[in-house]
Amino acid sequence: MKLKRKIATALLGVMAVIAVCPAGVANATKVNTYTYNYDYWGIEYESPDAYKPVSYTDGRVLGITSFKGPQGMFVRDNSLFVVDTGNNRIVEIAVDGETLTVAKEITEFTGDTEVLTLSAPRDVYVDENGDFYVADTGNFRILHLNKELQLIKEITKPDSALLDAGNPFEPTKIVVDRAGRMFALAKNVNKGVMQFEADGNFIGFIGASEVTFNMSDYIKKMFSTKAQKDQMIDFVPTEYNNLYIDNKAFIYCTTDTFEEAALDDGSAKPIRKLNSLGGDILIRNGEYFPIGDIQYDWFAGMNGPSRIVDITAMEDETYYVVDRIRGRIFGYDEQGHLLYAFGGPGNKLGYFTYPISIVHIGTDLYVLDSTTGGITRFCRTEFGQLIHSALDEYTIGNYDGSAEYWKQVLEMNGNYELAYIGIGRSLLRQKDYKGAMEYFKVMRDVDNYSRAWKYYRKDWIENNLGYVIVVLVILGFIPVIVKKIKKIRWEAKEQYELECESKNK
Repeated sequence: MKLKRKIATALLGVMAVIAVCPAGVANATKVNTYTYNYDYWGIEYESPDAYKPVSYTDGRVLGITSFKGPQGMFVRDNSLFVVDTGNNRIVEIAVDGETLTVAKEITEFTGDTEVLTLSAPRDVYVDENGDFYVADTGNFRILHLNKELQLIKEITKPDSALLDAGNPFEPTKIVVDRAGRMFALAKNVNKGVMQFEADGNFIGFIGASEVTFNMSDYIKKMFSTKAQKDQMIDFVPTEYNNLYIDNKAFIYCTTDTFEEAALDDGSAKPIRKLNSLGGDILIRNGEYFPIGDIQYDWFAGMNGPSRIVDITAMEDETYYVVDRIRGRIFGYDEQGHLLYAFGGPGNKLGYFTYPISIVHIGTDLYVLDSTTGGITRFCRTEFGQLIHSALDEYTIGNYDGSAEYWKQVLEMNGNYELAYIGIGRSLLRQKDYKGAMEYFKVMRDVDNYSRAWKYYRKDWIENNLGYVIVVLVILGFIPVIVKKIKKIRWEAKEQYELECESKNK
């Protein structure tokens, strides 16, 4: 990936030089597109919209006070819950198609505890029974409330040697599985995801992030004095910033803390998918790792790679992440291929100032902007639906149907590389190995081409085994025949010479 990125950067540089030449002034204006993807070389290209922004809603539109620095959203069925951190409340919004109405505002609850109000909450999870789990950050606790907002239990800082005694317990994100086990993130905790039993008992961490460090800093530290070492930043695991649990109880984690150089070799993993043992099982079979933008230059104060702050996964195992740096949304399939990217920084519909959360209801996406306090709804377009239909048909084994959808995708966007690969994969499943090889060759998909070639070679040998055996037999007899011919010629020559000698006498 690193080599291709360098080549792509060089090509972009050449294009930039051409663009500023006098002969090219008329074409020097860069076209900014809303939806895009990356080709094999990592160069951005325009794409038809897979999602379109259709509405913008904030507190004033809903008839309540404006959201103030909201930090999260959650969806249960057709209810959208907004964590309005600055106003110390959680707002439940009923979603009926395009209509959003406020169902309730949660600022307090009842129960046997001293503080019955929320303080700077940062996340909420609502289970299938309607119970609330709230990361009540300002009050240093996690709350478990029933649907009547009565306190079931309050979780404060666990008494554990695994936690730094000097740091307060400030939970920031929380998800809950069907067994009632809670998984939480907290400020200044970088040992992974905190895990609690259903009764609130803390049992440890899962999914600890790997330690990352800079080699030059490591060498410098080896030769430093103790005083100098004390002033250096320790090499510690990076912190996660968000959690999401899917319908199979896999936990998706995101982080925006990593060294930029670590993106090239894959050691930086902004997105992870944890199993029950805490192992990362996210598939990364795409041409590029799922990291957001592949090319990222300085523009209007925005610099560096994408910084992912939230994730949501749909039932077909496609997932969407939001980048707080450039306000963009990236959609990936279960194999880690980038399906499309859209959005950007700005104040227009479909653009963001500081996106902080993303959720989905059906196929619609909802994105929360922490600065403006607004929620933008995105609906899938025909082009986007064709892509997902192709993926769905392939998943259920209807390879003919998948290929037909991919062909329709190519009619709308002839540059959509994943469609070529999708058709090739469908043909491969249908045992049309030669046809699959042609599509893989177009996209320079070496791995899939090699797989198709292996099956094609095996299939050809099996279908032509009789001819192969005949040819091998013939080839085996050729040396014997040649030797026999040589012997006959030698004998004939010898006989001829004897006859000549006899005549001369």
